[in-house]
Formats: sequence, C-alpha cells, structure tokens
Amino acid sequence: MKLQTLDLKQITINDAFWSKHVDLVRNEIIPYQWDAMNDRIPGAEPSHCLENFKIAAGRKTGEFYGAVFQDTDIAKWLEAVGFTLAAYDIPELEQTADEVVELIGEAQEADGYLDTYFIIKEPDKRWQNLCEGHELYTAGHMIEAAVAYYQGTGKRRFLDIVLKLADLICDTFGSKPGQLKGYPGHQEIEIGLIKLYHITGEKKYLDQAKFFIDMRGVGENWFLKEMKRPGHHMIFPEFADYDTKYSQSHLPVRQQKTAEGHAVRAVYMYCAMADLAYEYQDNGLMQACETLWRNIVTRRMYLTGSIGSSGLLERFTTDYDLPNDCNYSESCASIGLALFGLRMANITRDASYIDVVERALYNTVLAGIALDGKSFFYVNPLEVWPDNCIPRTSKEHVKPVRQKWFGVACCPPNIARTLASLGQYIYAQDDHSLYINLYVSGEAKARIGGKEIQVSMETRYPWINSCKVTLRNVPAEGMTLAMRIPEYAENYQVEINGRACGYRAEKGYAYVNISNDCTVGIRFEAPARFIRANPKVRADCGRVAIVRGPLVYCLEQIDNGENLSAVYVKADSVISEEESELFGGSVLLRFDGYRMDEDRWDDHELYASHKMTLHKAPLKAVPYAYWNNRGIGEMSVWIKELPAGGADAES
Repeated sequence: MKLQTLDLKQITINDAFWSKHVDLVRNEIIPYQWDAMNDRIPGAEPSHCLENFKIAAGRKTGEFYGAVFQDTDIAKWLEAVGFTLAAYDIPELEQTADEVVELIGEAQEADGYLDTYFIIKEPDKRWQNLCEGHELYTAGHMIEAAVAYYQGTGKRRFLDIVLKLADLICDTFGSKPGQLKGYPGHQEIEIGLIKLYHITGEKKYLDQAKFFIDMRGVGENWFLKEMKRPGHHMIFPEFADYDTKYSQSHLPVRQQKTAEGHAVRAVYMYCAMADLAYEYQDNGLMQACETLWRNIVTRRMYLTGSIGSSGLLERFTTDYDLPNDCNYSESCASIGLALFGLRMANITRDASYIDVVERALYNTVLAGIALDGKSFFYVNPLEVWPDNCIPRTSKEHVKPVRQKWFGVACCPPNIARTLASLGQYIYAQDDHSLYINLYVSGEAKARIGGKEIQVSMETRYPWINSCKVTLRNVPAEGMTLAMRIPEYAENYQVEINGRACGYRAEKGYAYVNISNDCTVGIRFEAPARFIRANPKVRADCGRVAIVRGPLVYCLEQIDNGENLSAVYVKADSVISEEESELFGGSVLLRFDGYRMDEDRWDDHELYASHKMTLHKAPLKAVPYAYWNNRGIGEMSVWIKELPAGGADAES
C-alpha cells in the first residue's frame, strides 16, 4: 500500500524558513497574478487570459490573444487559490474565484468542450492537432484546478464543469470504432484524469489516463500522421522537422530508458506513469519509472535540482551535458520533477526520492520567484554574465533579472500552486505510521490507528539541523514514526522525551516505535562543504560548488566583484558560517579564495603570453535561491578549483 499525503486542511505551516515564501502566496502572489491576468501590471507583457474567456463566453467580442494554452494560466491560479482556501478563510478571494468559475462555465460549449483558443479562433479544428494544440494539456490543468478547488471549498460547480469536459474526452478518445487513438502532445491530462478518479471513484477516468500512456509511441506516430493530413498547418514553426523524442513519443513508454525531449512534458508523463503503475500493479511501468528517474538524477540533473539542458526546445540533451550559462532549467520542470519524486517516494517508501525533491524545492523552485512575490524567472541558469544575455543569440532565453510577467506565463502560477501545496511534501502516512519528509515547523493532524493524532513540529532547519516532533493522542496500540535521514546528514541522532533512543534505518528513514504521547527529537550535522561533479560533466571539470544541507550556494557580483570567472578556490579552504538578517534571515558562507590578476593586461590586448598570477580574495556565498534579489549582476554556482600546489602562483 502506498503512502498518502495529508489533507492540506489539516496542515498549518509556521516556519522560520518557509513561511516567508508560503505566506507570499495569499498575501502577494495570488493578488499580483490576478492583476497580471487582468492586464493591470504596468510594463508587463499582457496576458489577456481572462479576456479570452469573456470572448468565448459571449460577454465581449474580439480576437483570441496569447499562446494556444493561455487558459492554463487561470487554471493554475485557481488551483493555487483552492490550496490556499483549504488552509485559510478568505471570503473575498473565494468570491472572486467563484466568479471566474462561472465565467469558465459560460465559455464551455454544450457538449463539454472547453478551450478558448479553439472556441474563438479555430472552432472547426478540434482535436486535429494534438501535437501542438495543447487541448488535452489545458484540460488536464483545468481538471487539477477543479479538484483542488473542490477539496479546498467543498463547492462542486467547477468540478461539474470539468466532469463534463472529462466525459467528452473519454467519449472522443479510445480504442472503440469512431474514437480517436491519439494522445496529448504535451502530457498533463493524465494527471488530471487520475485525480478525478480519486475524487469520484469513476474508473473510466483512470482507464482513460492509462489509454493515453499505453498508446504513446506505439505503431505509427500519431503526430507525424497528423502532419501528413491535407490542410494541416503548424502552430509552432520550431516544430518543423519534428523529432518524436521531443514529446516522448519515439518509443512505447515501457521501453524508454533515457529522459528525452521537452523536460516538462517528460516529468508530467512520468508522474502519470508512476500513478498508473501503482493503480494497476504494473511492474513493467514501474521499472520504466525507476530507470528514467535514475537516468535523470545520475546523469541529466543539475546540482540545484533543475532539468533541461538546452534552451532550444527546452529539452534534455545527452548524459552529462549540463552547461551552466545557457541551460534552460525551467521552473515548471523542477516542479514536475518534485511531483514525480513525491509519487515514487510514496509508492516505494524510499527517502532518496525526497532528497531530490527537497533539492528542487529549496533551490530552483524558490529561485523562480523574487522575495517580494512580484517577479519571476522562467529559466534558471547556474552562471550569469548579464552583458551577454543578448536577444537573438544563444543566451537570449537567459534573463539576468526576474521578469514582471511572461507572454507564455506557465511558470509563475505553477510556482504559486506549488508553494500553496507545500504541505503535501512534508508528511505522508499509512494506517499505522506517520512519515516526515521535510523538516518544517507547524501543526498537523493525521488519522493513525483509528484516532486523530496531533503533530507539532519545531525547527529552524535548514539553518539549524535539529527538530522536535511532538505527538499527542497516540493510539493505545501505538504507532510508528518515520523521519527522513537526509543523504547529507552526518551523525544522525534520535531521542524521545530528551533521552537518546535507537532507531531502525531503512531506505533513508529512521523508524521509531511510539507507544505514548511524547516529543521526538532529531539532530544531525550538515556543515557547508565543497562538492565536485562527475568529471564527465565537462562544464564543471576543475570546478567546485558549495552546498549546505539542501541548499546550493552561489557567488554574486555584489559581494565578490565582477568577472567571477577569474575567481579560484582551494577545496580544503575553511568555510565559516554567518547568521544574517539578509533575505529575511539566512546563513551566509565566507571563505578565502583567489583572484587572477588582470592589471598586467592592456585593454588593447586580446591574447598574450602573460604569466598567470593570483592574489588572495575573501569570498562570500549566498543561497542560490535568493540570487538577484539585490540587483543585477554576475552569478556563479561553480567556482574554478585551485589544485594542490596551485598556490605557488600566488602574489
């Protein structure tokens, strides 16, 4: 039996690290994004998202504006609202969301079809361009949003809208005569249908998700077949000479061994594969999930938990190809990776999946949004030189400063829904056990052994590596508490009511038997340390990075001067840790480094045989998640390493 996440209504977060991010969702992010989708942010790219629905509903006249999947912006916003209303009573927000739901209902066509691009712009082209049309992708996000809104508010209106849409999809796609045997160009509908099955108990939705996964990559490729049809036209010019790996449709999913193509599409599909592998007890599908996960995290993932090496087509490339200054590393891709890892952890009870989930959440996901909640990164590089982030070059996708909004704005509302649902990553449970995956202060309730237990967690993690978990109303027959042992933890210790106790370690969890109400304490060491990449990662050969617990650190120009590529460090340097109020409370790292002397170079010399000399330079590193919150400047995660004996060149 797989582990279940706790109901968000039963979780309260009050944490020194996370609250400043989570609280932003209801206080700043949701209102800001509402203004963005109503085109009220000066200087930001227009969204027109709500205008499209008003036109489709007949409230206004006009032309469709935006990307073919523009509807998903409001869907993810509503999902974030649903998660937020599960934890907080905000009548004004709920009323606004209800009005949006009514607007969506008005835009929906009589048979259940719901997609403003095709309703307004190409009403005769339904389901004819699955490769590019994103109809099923958009439907998936609408379904996910409706499920979250129903769970958060108990209101059925939005759920009934998407049930009608889902029924249309089930009638349209399948193996029966007259049905389409296609599958989505951008995976997402599968996740939505599986959630709909869990809410309604209607197995046809689960079976439909399985159909889409099972058909993918089988026989003649559906997308190539679409492109051969008379009258077919491309929505995205970059899809010319289409590579089926891009959409993971090059092979049947059970035969796929490497993560290929568009990174977001891939991990969304892997999420569905994991869910279906469990529901149908499909060992072949589960083995494929495990194989693909290993390929990502051991050969195709950045230290920050980001994925997608190429700015061209936002895709995976090949093993160990992890450039730092031109990568894509889309925020949505790390969110998808976290969702995939959470599913795998719940199925296998293996905490190594959560190690990766944690790395993605604490680094790439948080880097994607400014500390004021009002600007965003779509792309998350590990090295930035602002001067060469030039339009119409290979680095035009890299932005040295967070943007107010995007014409294609999938990432900002995706970050919002992730932060609003953070509780699902913290805890998991079965009938007799409570699992703690992330150390986050707050309160929770869980039904264990037929009783509702109360859980209180107190910690200042990741700044201080200790935590107290207080359990009340423990069932008479006892229960098991399983606490994650992070892969970086040293000297992990457990105590009950202040007294040291033993534990059973299995798959990265410390299992403790609990017989009475008590306080369980854990502590471990996770000092800042230098880390190297596999030498096959050519971009990082001869370089080191710094990690402290789940956090990756970086150098910024504001602290260390310009031209960070001229900085070197010895990997045996002592790293000192300094508590600071910077970024709303953080730990900064200081250590001695070296900087290449540049003064002997004349401005008119491009190449010369000058001897390399170095001088000592104190360096300061800050959490990668917070870079660019103090203004524009260079940034680098990886630092050139001065090998043993290299100090002979010091001046």
